[in-house]
Amino acid sequence: MVVSPSTMAAVRASGAVPNAPYLLSAEGIRKEFPGVVALDDVSFRLKRGTVHALMGENGAGKSTLMKILAGIYVPDQGEVLLKGVAIRLKSPLDALENGIAMIHQELNLMPFMTVAENIWIRREPKNRFGFVDHAEMSRKTEELFRRLNINIDPEIQVGELSVASRQMVEIAKAVSYDSDVLIMDEPTSALTEREVTHLFEIIRGLREHGIGIVYITHKMNELFEIADEFSVFRDGKYIGTHASTDVTRDDIIRMMVGREITQMFPKEEVPIGETLLSVKDLSLDGVFSNVSFEVRAGEILGVAGLVGSGRSNVAETLFGVTPASSGTIELFGKTVDVSSPAVAISHRMAFLTEDRKDTGCLLILSVLENMQIAVLQDKFVRGGFVQEGAIGEVCEEMARKLRVKTPNLDERVENLSGGNQQKVLIGRWMLTNPRILILDEPTRGIDVGAKAEIHRLVTEMARNGVAVIMISSEMPEVLGMSDRIMVMHEGRVTGFLDRADATQVKVMELAAQ
Repeated sequence: MVVSPSTMAAVRASGAVPNAPYLLSAEGIRKEFPGVVALDDVSFRLKRGTVHALMGENGAGKSTLMKILAGIYVPDQGEVLLKGVAIRLKSPLDALENGIAMIHQELNLMPFMTVAENIWIRREPKNRFGFVDHAEMSRKTEELFRRLNINIDPEIQVGELSVASRQMVEIAKAVSYDSDVLIMDEPTSALTEREVTHLFEIIRGLREHGIGIVYITHKMNELFEIADEFSVFRDGKYIGTHASTDVTRDDIIRMMVGREITQMFPKEEVPIGETLLSVKDLSLDGVFSNVSFEVRAGEILGVAGLVGSGRSNVAETLFGVTPASSGTIELFGKTVDVSSPAVAISHRMAFLTEDRKDTGCLLILSVLENMQIAVLQDKFVRGGFVQEGAIGEVCEEMARKLRVKTPNLDERVENLSGGNQQKVLIGRWMLTNPRILILDEPTRGIDVGAKAEIHRLVTEMARNGVAVIMISSEMPEVLGMSDRIMVMHEGRVTGFLDRADATQVKVMELAAQ
């Protein structure tokens, strides 16, 4: 694969310090938000032609610093230097014009525009009459995709693409700016193993041509495979930088959390009770067919399968988001027509969705409003009025139990880290006192400390007799937390494995059938 070298504009080259030791650096950065010091005297240095991983728990300050480097935030103190020259970035456009591009974890493409239109927006080639030259734009996109070995039709609407394909379009768009610095925030969170391999090939090609890449990830195996060095943040402070060859996984975890995590998967053997949910020949036309299983009180049923296997679709159908075409759902021994989420909730089901930003959190609302929304029509309403004092106390106690890091419950959820947003959603459903809990990717995009806490909560709920269905793309999580594992492939169940018999090889064999 051949990737063209960066062609830095003369305006970016002028004034650069010859042989500057760092391509990009941040010195003494401080950033405060209401009630929170997000960054406190933080430094970061990126060398040309390297992949520098940024590690830390959710809320450590990683994303805040990257947003400063990408021009989204302006620091309260400190300075940013590009090739040894201090620059002031007031907007993402400023950053792009200085050769700094960022690919966000939540993709920012416009679904009703074509792939080519998304890539060249504001830079569309024009014909001699001043109109957009769509043929030339498509040709330039095809040329870019050839360089990156991406096989996507430039004329297809982005809304028709899978999440993985959209990720590749975002990467191509960033590369199209001939950026010298590329910031990637959790770029593999929705990619299959094959797609991750392809992404790493692209990254290595960019690195060979002198591009500096900042790589934010919570996946330790990725750090050792792709990163040259890493920096760790904790609680808004810079902890240290090391070459990836000089440390172990445990060393990094200790730096991140400031403590040992002795039990990543605190699975307990608890009494398995009666069947709470029984599914027979459940089908959704064109998506999945003849799915049958049951889950009992105190049991954690893991659901594994490759992207596109239909795992999330089954979860949505169980909760009434997309009612089934055929088949039956039995709750507590009685057949129920789960035609909507309201019906599911009334039968004490709860569902943590795969995408906390799009289908989980109400980002512009407060922590309190997000937590209480599932129980507002329950015991906290009297005579048509919400008992604000009572529900506030319950939510406050739940936030303490879940260790949600927030100045107060009035803080907008969009200001919380990903891990704390996930805890707010879990708190929302725990308030409903569910008997059946469906978790779709409960620890996606969150750090090791928050993962361990969520695993602890899941174990506690199973101990209290809740039947748990846990969908996860992370094999260690499925193997470590499940009593049984159901494996799916292309919309059908390919097998079940008991905890004692389950191995990664056996799961993958069933997932690839």
